[in-house]
Amino acid sequence: MATYTFKAVDLAGVPTRGELDADDKQAVNSQLRSKGLIVIDIEERKKTDVGDYLGRFRRVKAQELTVATRQLATMIQSGMSLLRALYVLEEQARSDKFREALTDIRLDVEAGIALSEALARHSTIFNGLYIAMVEAGEAGGILEETLERVADQLEKDDSLRRQIKAALMYPILISTFAIVVLLALVAFLVPVFEKVFKEFGGHLPAITQVTVDFSHYVTHYPYLLVGVFVGVVFGFRKWKRSRKGREQWDRFKLHVPWKIGDLVQKVALARFARTYSALIGAGVPMLQAIDITGQTSGNFVIEKAMLAVGESVRAGGSLTTPMRAEPAAFPTMVTQMIGVGEETGALESMLSKIADFYEDEVAAGLKALTSILEPLMIIVVGGIVGFIVIAMYMPMFKVYDQIR
Repeated sequence: MATYTFKAVDLAGVPTRGELDADDKQAVNSQLRSKGLIVIDIEERKKTDVGDYLGRFRRVKAQELTVATRQLATMIQSGMSLLRALYVLEEQARSDKFREALTDIRLDVEAGIALSEALARHSTIFNGLYIAMVEAGEAGGILEETLERVADQLEKDDSLRRQIKAALMYPILISTFAIVVLLALVAFLVPVFEKVFKEFGGHLPAITQVTVDFSHYVTHYPYLLVGVFVGVVFGFRKWKRSRKGREQWDRFKLHVPWKIGDLVQKVALARFARTYSALIGAGVPMLQAIDITGQTSGNFVIEKAMLAVGESVRAGGSLTTPMRAEPAAFPTMVTQMIGVGEETGALESMLSKIADFYEDEVAAGLKALTSILEPLMIIVVGGIVGFIVIAMYMPMFKVYDQIR
């Protein structure tokens, strides 16, 4: 038995495509005809190569998901049926993983499953925010408007993410360069000086001895250094994934000096406010919106606070009381504005203003941080090189003094 891919249309002219397991093409043709489909093309699926196999593990780019969401909203708004719109998206999908997901979603919708339920079966691509907003749009009969809101939300998140990546690119490049320079000097330069030091005899200065010992480890036991590095990375990631480790790490990030902690807080608040506003605007029930906002905030402190907010709302309390218990995550301005929005019935508008404010603050903060990090990284690289140079020349200065 082999797997065959097919293209067909139903009696209404709606195109469809998919896969079937059968003995031959004739068996596939018979199955499709029994379903009332007119066959256009049937091809045997080739065995998956390594590239296709690895492609399934690649993430769908945020930009591709945003464009597809906005196109889906536009097509539905223009009167196109959901099935045909999904087929169009499927045809023009760039990544194999996204195309396969859209095929499964279209087949599920064609079988009578709600779009939100079909999306929920691909949670690695569509997060809880996306699914909840689509579900609310289906319930309210405003799917196209909700999809537009989802696309706007995705664009805001992607823009914020790209700003952060752009700001971190320079420090990452300089740090990588510094490590490469350090290893090159220790592996190639220090051994040359070590031979000279042996001819001098005597004891080496402490700073030189440390550098020489480190050179021995790099040149003779590289696997040990690699093992230590891998072990530290693995241990850190495992610790960070634990509940206690994640909480400690997220709290630590909020208190990092040089305004980095403030920037982390502003990024988390911008994402929190934008997500919460989008969910409320889409008509998602309040308790569900609170839960999803906490899960997608990206910071355990905010997530924990939102759990307390949910409990407060269930008990008939306010939104802001639990937030005031986490001043490290929610500044006074945020809780005051949310409180005013809650009292006046303009919570969505207030949250949107908070998101706009902190997104502007993040943009300004990233520029300021970049201007601080550039000279700081240059000093670090210079310090590394200077340390090794001084360590290598100190024994020579000592010999010179003895000669004098």
